[in-house]
Amino acid sequence: MKRITRAALSAALGLAASAAFAAPPAQDISAKRHPNLAAAQHLTDKAFQKISDAQRANEWDMDGHAAKAKELLDQANNELKQAAEVANHK
Repeated sequence: MKRITRAALSAALGLAASAAFAAPPAQDISAKRHPNLAAAQHLTDKAFQKISDAQRANEWDMDGHAAKAKELLDQANNELKQAAEVANHK
């Protein structure tokens, strides 16, 4: 039973660590074609950087909430990119 608990804990910590070191969201929307979407994408990157700063300041111990916020910012960034692509085809 202890081995299973340790394995589960190790897996959870590994997942949290990988999310913590994830790459910041891409900034790949043309500011000339979509200035508002590009600005929003820039802000997701800034927020991601600030979360990383907070993680370093708190020695990464935030019960996974900072990592989850970074995941959500990455999802938001992807949605912004898709919105720009849809607008390109109209």
